[in-house]
Amino acid sequence: MAAVGARAEPALVYSVGGKFDGSFNEAAWRGAERFAEETGASYRDFEIARDADSLQALRSFATRGADPVVAIGFNQASAVAAAAADFPDANFAIVDMVVDAPNVRSTVFREQEGAYIAGVLAALASKTGTIGFVGGMDIPIIRRFLCGYRQGAASVSQDVTVLFNMAGDTPAAFADPARGAELARSQIGRGADVIIQAAGGTGIGVLQAAADADVLGIGTDSNQNGLHPGKVLTSIRKRVDTAVYTNFKDAMDGNWTPGIQVLGLKEGGMDWVIDDHNRALITPEMERAARAAEAAIADGTVAVHDTVTQGACPL
Repeated sequence: MAAVGARAEPALVYSVGGKFDGSFNEAAWRGAERFAEETGASYRDFEIARDADSLQALRSFATRGADPVVAIGFNQASAVAAAAADFPDANFAIVDMVVDAPNVRSTVFREQEGAYIAGVLAALASKTGTIGFVGGMDIPIIRRFLCGYRQGAASVSQDVTVLFNMAGDTPAAFADPARGAELARSQIGRGADVIIQAAGGTGIGVLQAAADADVLGIGTDSNQNGLHPGKVLTSIRKRVDTAVYTNFKDAMDGNWTPGIQVLGLKEGGMDWVIDDHNRALITPEMERAARAAEAAIADGTVAVHDTVTQGACPL
């Protein structure tokens, strides 16, 4: 509990799947922990069990004066909009969706740019010429990621085959590792030897199945290289941690403002990871190709198709 007269604590409401999902929520937690470690300040957080819990959690934090109240995940958008209307003097933020309100900061990402890099690396690493993609809920954000992955692979070779499946059509599709493993095994049976997951907690099953079959997985959102050392080609990070940290720190410093932030490779909102767990898997040729693609995307030489704003994937 914050002391009387102390600066208001920020608050974090995780999406379904739990704080330690090894993916999207855990990245948010790391951003909050970085804030606490660097500033010595405290924060509050809450794990919702289902989407219906979101509005109550947001209202509870706003009632207690939390500043800002940050919601993680597109599925909390309607709850954020309702809470922001109920508490016009409170500050709210949402990561991964836009809520148009005068007291909400929305942070979204150009996922397709990070996915393009994953496609380049997957195509170069594949020995079969077939790579895979397992998404969570079939929503525009995940379709955007799939298109970027396909475009990156095609930049290496038009002959690369990309298999893809979505885990479901509700938010539960992001919290079903068994379903992820099932879909990955199906793709492996069809020849995929590199599979990326864009499925939150469901993706943990994808990476496990890939490692068990002695093929390569690609992680997303958090650095998942260490989950199966030597079996995860790389991780494409969506810097949810940075979004949470920035919201908390801006509020502490009196610099918090509402509006929309769009983050891609150029802004450091997306990146990919080389560390001791995957260094041996990334050849000099692969790293050169990925770095060149990064630079070309950042300076606009390469435009990665955005299915949300530009329509269906051209591939």
